[in-house]
Order: sequence, then C-alpha cells, then structure tokens
Amino acid sequence: MPATPGAQRRSVLSDGVGATAPDRLQREAEFHDEAFASNSREATGKYYATARAAKAHYHEQILAGARDRTILEYGCGKGSAAFQLAASGAHVTGIDISAVGIREAQGRGRALGLEAQLQFRQMNAEVLDFNADSFDLVCGSGILHHLDIARAVAEIVRVLRPGGEAIFFEPLGHNPIINLYRRLTPAMRSADEQPLSMTDLDRITNCFDGAQVSFFGLFTLLAAPLRPASDSKVLRVLEAVDRVALRRSMLQRHAWIAVIRLTQG
Repeated sequence: MPATPGAQRRSVLSDGVGATAPDRLQREAEFHDEAFASNSREATGKYYATARAAKAHYHEQILAGARDRTILEYGCGKGSAAFQLAASGAHVTGIDISAVGIREAQGRGRALGLEAQLQFRQMNAEVLDFNADSFDLVCGSGILHHLDIARAVAEIVRVLRPGGEAIFFEPLGHNPIINLYRRLTPAMRSADEQPLSMTDLDRITNCFDGAQVSFFGLFTLLAAPLRPASDSKVLRVLEAVDRVALRRSMLQRHAWIAVIRLTQG
C-alpha cells in the first residue's frame, strides 16, 4: 500500500530509530514548503544586496576546484548553488527538508540538462542517509542556524572524506540593527531558527582539524535602506570599509554574516 503524504513526511523527519522527529522539524518543513511555494525568498532578495560580498566569497570558495568532486549541498530550490557546481563538473547531491524545494530543484535540473551530475533528496540534515566518508565537500547557505548544531556538525564530520572540507554561509546573531530588523519582520523567519552566536562558531570550528571564518556586513548595513544596486558606488565604498574594520576581533561579533570554511585532516 503506498505511503500517505503524512507518513512520507514523518519518515523523512524521523530520528533514524523509528520515532517521529520533534515538532521543530515539522514546523521547519511546513515553513519552507510555504516559502518555496510562495516565492517569498525571491521577493525579499532585493533587501539583501548588501550581502553581495559575502555571497560572492561563498560561491568562490565552493566553486574552487569543483570539477570531479563529490559534493553535498544543504538546502535546495531553484536558487540552489548545486546547478553552478554541477555545471563546473562536480557530482552534486542536494538535500532539503522541504518537498516543494526538492521538486523545484529537480525541475530546474531537468530544464538545464544536468540530471547526470545532480540528484536531490528530501532529508533531515541532522540524520543523513549517507555512508561515512561519502563527500569531498559539504556546503550550504543559511542552513546551519535552522539545525541542532551538535547533531548537524557530527553528521558533517561523519560523511566527509579525509581531506574534505565544509563551507557554509551563515547569519550571526549579535548585531543590534539586524536584530531589530528580525523583530520587526518575524514572518520572514521560521519560529525555531537562531542566528549563530560566537559560541556557536567556536563549537562548530572546534570539531574540525582546520577552520577559517570570514566576516561580512557591518558598515554595509548602512546602505540597506537604499536597497543599492549591485554596482552601487556607495556599496563598494562600504565594502572596502568593512574589509578593514572586520579584521578586528572586537568588531567581528557584530558582523551580519560569516562564511565558515572547515577542513578535515
């Protein structure tokens, strides 16, 4: 007898021993199903031009040497980086808790003719359905702060091959301006997500043999009300100021975004 949609979702959200996952995972799945279905992510993209430098750095990191690598990407949809990675010659598996996001990613993969390089699976990132030592790279944009950090990082370590790396683009939770914006726009976030703290960064980086964290988004936040174009002179100047200011550890905690690069020996 075919499984019902509810049973399929419970299976995807199970903790791996037959028990139903906590309500947190159910809420995350429902929130992201709605976000993908309504295209709300695309609608809010215009507010995030000030994150241009961070996003460019993240993509540069994950695309470097992508050819012939086996890559796991957390978080799928039409805007997934999986398509760029596959077009660069990588073999990519994308996972997401949202069935809608998976369908969108599969559709775009077919439209681009990249099926041979790509597969997408609905999966709980805290309990990965992959063997140990399966991937050369694990990456994701805005994903870890939705997860139980300890469980998620343990799984990343397990599935990475020796010499592999993990690269993530994540929001931080200390900047008062960004935190005010978050309080004023609660519908844009799921109820359970928590931007990373500096303590979270330490917990993550301590699980790997090597770590490099790059910080972005301090003075560039001043340009956010202007919704600057990507070639804005104001934005370029503020990015240059950030490059200098965010070398100082006392200011790094107030950055908006961290790009985290982790390596396994």
